[in-house]
Amino acid sequence: MKFDLHCHSHYSDGKHSPSFLVQRALANQVTHLAITDHDCTAAIGEVKDISAMLTLIPGVEISCEWQRHEIHIVGLCINSEEPQLESLLLAQQAGRRARLKEMGNELQKLGIDGLIEYCAKLTCKSLSRSHVADFLVEKGIVKNRQKAFKTFLTRGGRIFVEPNWCDMTEAIDAIHNAKGLSVLAHPTRYPLSKRKLTNLVSNFAIAGGDAIEVSYGNVDLHTQKHLTEIALAKFLHVSAGSDFHDSNAHWTDIGKYPTLEELAKKNAIWEHPKWHS
Repeated sequence: MKFDLHCHSHYSDGKHSPSFLVQRALANQVTHLAITDHDCTAAIGEVKDISAMLTLIPGVEISCEWQRHEIHIVGLCINSEEPQLESLLLAQQAGRRARLKEMGNELQKLGIDGLIEYCAKLTCKSLSRSHVADFLVEKGIVKNRQKAFKTFLTRGGRIFVEPNWCDMTEAIDAIHNAKGLSVLAHPTRYPLSKRKLTNLVSNFAIAGGDAIEVSYGNVDLHTQKHLTEIALAKFLHVSAGSDFHDSNAHWTDIGKYPTLEELAKKNAIWEHPKWHS
């Protein structure tokens, strides 16, 4: 079996359709795929019956707040129609639209018009700063996404707007209520010291979290081993996924991430008692 439990479609900040992700997974010999769009489950119904050769795991990635830090929690094996989860995701999407509108207002003050109109044409249901970055590149304001984030979109940037995410515990509860399993996504991508990261994992475990993502695109083997040790010390399972967004990003692909260590495989999330596919 080959799992990829973290990737994104054009319904959030990915570049491709859900069917493209499925075909890419099949080409790369993935057997179990979770499309985990940010605060959105639109992809689930679209690909539910697309291929008998691939097991599709209903998933989502929820943006949330922990001690003033933005943290992402992946939900796997969820019932996407469960009312509490559905309500939370709709609120998150509304917050994203409101944030984007504020950014559009800030851009207008700088003489840059058209953000809202640009976003209205997208397939996306869960708007993000990545879409604002793409708009700025397309308008010729900046050369690339990296420059857009550095100049405009990160904290202290010219149009930065504070997000209003749900609390981490609320995200975990909503996933559990939807019969799912909660995973702390890509832990080393947050701007946290080692001590803060340890505190985050502890708080995640106390809140009922189920697993840590220990292998993902571009993670090095030393970090993977460290994350695995943290997970096992906290009696958490481990998960893995490419976090694939774009086929033009050659450093990542569906199913591409460092292989789990043998000890980690025994504690993989697909071995969790509540795993169902």
